[in-house]
Amino acid sequence: MKAGFEMTHSFTVLIEQGEDGAYIATVPALKSCYTQADTMAELLEKVYEVIELCLEVQEDIPVYNKFIGVQQMEIRI
Repeated sequence: MKAGFEMTHSFTVLIEQGEDGAYIATVPALKSCYTQADTMAELLEKVYEVIELCLEVQEDIPVYNKFIGVQQMEIRI
């Protein structure tokens, strides 16, 4: 990126809650980009940090897919 030139990007962040109650955030567009926290407020702060870190090490900024939705499904096994 050129000095003095800033771009804004939007990322879809998936947030789940683990069995232990911790919140887990994953950024599907960025390889290995995830974090967790005990509260939602703490998680949102950490998400910004982890996205910045992932963008620093990723060679190419990903092409973004338009977010359509998430469906939770129950499967009887």
